[in-house]
Amino acid sequence: MPAPWLLAIALLIGLLVLLPSRRLRVGGFRARTVGWYALGLWVLGMALAVRPMGTRFLVPILLLAYLAPFVAGPEQWQRLRTRTGRRGAGRVVRPIKDVTPTEEADRLAGR
Repeated sequence: MPAPWLLAIALLIGLLVLLPSRRLRVGGFRARTVGWYALGLWVLGMALAVRPMGTRFLVPILLLAYLAPFVAGPEQWQRLRTRTGRRGAGRVVRPIKDVTPTEEADRLAGR
């Protein structure tokens, strides 16, 4: 059976991970994506708590991953999601503009 202090740290890190996860869920991310985010953040936090050897590497990653949902609003996350190929419900696809010169324009230009 794991030590009580280890279980307490795991629970505390899990509760801290829920804050940015909720922010992402409210921002419109799918539950599966938020779940993977929370799991990854929890694993990195536990690795840092149990073996603090990689602090120079893990602390900046954890800070960025933890604070990003609070710094960027839901509309910015929505913009990021639509850039990756997913179309939002309100996104309108504009037709391609035809910029081919006409014969009349060529005649006026003297070509």
